[in-house]
Amino acid sequence: QVQLVESGGGVVQAGESLRLSCVASGRVMSINTVDWYRQAPGKQRELVAGITSGGMPNYADSVKGRFTISFDNAKNTAYLQMNSLKPEDTAVYVCNVEVFLTDGYGSTWNGWGQETQVTVSS
Repeated sequence: QVQLVESGGGVVQAGESLRLSCVASGRVMSINTVDWYRQAPGKQRELVAGITSGGMPNYADSVKGRFTISFDNAKNTAYLQMNSLKPEDTAVYVCNVEVFLTDGYGSTWNGWGQETQVTVSS
């Protein structure tokens, strides 16, 4: 009933920027929550940033001041703007999105994007 398509990863030099997107399609009325996670080789998955509708965003200490999480309900799209990238930001990134469905009952759906690789070279 809902599909998530994630995009925006790539290979960049340290100091450059990337913007990850996660587009929700299908029976989506609006986005409720967005979380972005990442997992580097040999490390556990970590929460990078999260935001809820009407709430303040929260960030991992390692990305505060460099990353910005947001979403656009007009486009049913979640974003992670990543600036001043560092080699230690290299990881597989994935979005987790919860949306309100168009069923009129306030039902929600939660799902994961398909992951995208971000590689930052020094």
